[in-house]
Amino acid sequence: MSSYVPYKTKQFFFVLIKLSIVVGAFYFIYSKITKNESLEFSTFLSFLNENNVFSTKNISILILLSFFNWFFEILKWQHLVGTLKHISFISALEQSLGGLTASLITPNRIGDYGAKAIYFTKKLRTKIVLLNLLGNMAQMTVTTLFGLVGLFFFLNAYSIDINFYKVTRFASIILIIGLLVLFGVKQKRFKIKGVSFTAILTFIKSISIKTHSLNLALSFIRYLIFSFQFYYLLIAFGVDISYANAMMAITSMYVLASIVPTISIFDVVVKGSIAVFLFDYLHISELTILSITTTMWLLNFVIPSIIGSYFVLNFKLTNLIE
Repeated sequence: MSSYVPYKTKQFFFVLIKLSIVVGAFYFIYSKITKNESLEFSTFLSFLNENNVFSTKNISILILLSFFNWFFEILKWQHLVGTLKHISFISALEQSLGGLTASLITPNRIGDYGAKAIYFTKKLRTKIVLLNLLGNMAQMTVTTLFGLVGLFFFLNAYSIDINFYKVTRFASIILIIGLLVLFGVKQKRFKIKGVSFTAILTFIKSISIKTHSLNLALSFIRYLIFSFQFYYLLIAFGVDISYANAMMAITSMYVLASIVPTISIFDVVVKGSIAVFLFDYLHISELTILSITTTMWLLNFVIPSIIGSYFVLNFKLTNLIE
């Protein structure tokens, strides 16, 4: 009987970890909804009713946009993993949504890397982490490019009081970090979790141009979808604004929010604060913007993470992919 103890103990801790992830995610979601100092949930629901956002047409379009947002994210992950091992769309869905649930309570969604990697055998996990990084880098590249263009036009269109000393200091820090990273890349002995920068670059270079191109294309499609979803909500809340003016602020908001380190569950707070600041120049009320960012958060993070919790709880060690 003693030979079975290690396995049972391992299973017990594995179940405990899965429960901790799900309970932690649900607690943080509940806490964010009920203890939001910026926007009380009752006020949020009343405002939605007043603006008829709950109409069948609006709900259908918003859910459809969220569906396609995650459809292309899952498709992107399936495509990336396909460079190592073929997986079905359902498996990619399970890994993507399970990873989202695990990432809610970790800084900068780090939990997503570990959650996806655990679906694979040990020999594939390092490459899976690198593929996940590649997917996130592509999304960040699209966000940065569109964001910088949007921010350029926004700053030219509106007189914003900018503290150039702080901006210069921040740019200097980024430059120093960039130089250190470049130095680290050239040092073959410098490693992150046992993997050298040279090995990482070699792996990225080993990925075909076609794969990189499709990765960027799917990231671009996702960006168009969730940025349009934000614009649609502006219209649904009765805001009279052109698509061009809205996109200047929306793209600026996403790039500014992406450079702020945060726990994923508080992403709505960061985006909300930045969005309120930017859209104030367009004379759009704080309540409207906070309601939109909360709706976006519920549709694109909370609902998918609830679905993902099912996959987390049902994951078994026998699910490992060779």
